Amino acid sequence: MLLLAGCGGLPRPFAGNPGAAGALLSRPPPARLAVIPPTGALLTSLGSDTLAGALADALVRQEIPAVAERTSPGDWRLVLTAELKDGQVVPYFSLENPSGRSMGVSVGKPIDPGAWSDAKPQTLRDVAEAAAPNIATLLSRIEAARLQSDPNSLLNRPAKIFVKGVTGATGDGNAALARQLRLFLPQNNEKVQDAAQGADYTVEAKVVVGPGAGATDRVEIQWIVTDSGGEERGRIIQLNEVPQDTVSKLWGDVAMVAAKEAAGGVKDVIFNQLGARR
Repeated sequence: MLLLAGCGGLPRPFAGNPGAAGALLSRPPPARLAVIPPTGALLTSLGSDTLAGALADALVRQEIPAVAERTSPGDWRLVLTAELKDGQVVPYFSLENPSGRSMGVSVGKPIDPGAWSDAKPQTLRDVAEAAAPNIATLLSRIEAARLQSDPNSLLNRPAKIFVKGVTGATGDGNAALARQLRLFLPQNNEKVQDAAQGADYTVEAKVVVGPGAGATDRVEIQWIVTDSGGEERGRIIQLNEVPQDTVSKLWGDVAMVAAKEAAGGVKDVIFNQLGARR
């Protein structure tokens, strides 16, 4: 949620600090990650199967679509190995792309050789839980590098945005807010288009104007950002109280300032989607 706090008098009631960026977005995982029961990890066959299953479960809790089974075409693979080092067993988790190329290795926490060889289910689950966040982080870095090298990635081209429109505003607010947003988005290096087809994101706004404290009107604007699949990816919330009848007919500079800050909020949502800003 992005709160754009108003701080200033008329005619710029929405001007001010746009506040914190929207919620962090999920890291894009591979289509599927097959966790291979290890053959070179100093474990019995049963221990290998148990560890693979525990890793798959732990990765799913990290929002990674992992399975402990044989690979299918297009799967990424998590290959487990282990070695004795300085009197401890050190597990290694190698990520391989569908072509079998190693894309990176995460090193697990050392563990006592006796506990490792005993391969008690709880011990192996603890190993998996400790390793899963680092494996997920490694996947994020691999995806970030791929996006940076992809000319079609939104890291390397302007986002195409369809402004669906504004509803609920008084006076000319619906038209004025939508028009001003279309003017400000290109200033943030976004590309505005007239149709939803082919857009990377769609933005629409809902406005509620009602009685405020004293002789004021309470104005709330929610700008909703959805991706090309129709999934909501963020909201920019603007809230303020203005003197009565300020926006009953013509929104004027109020629409301009609200749309300018909303355009910055939309860019923050897109950056968060790409993992480019935290």
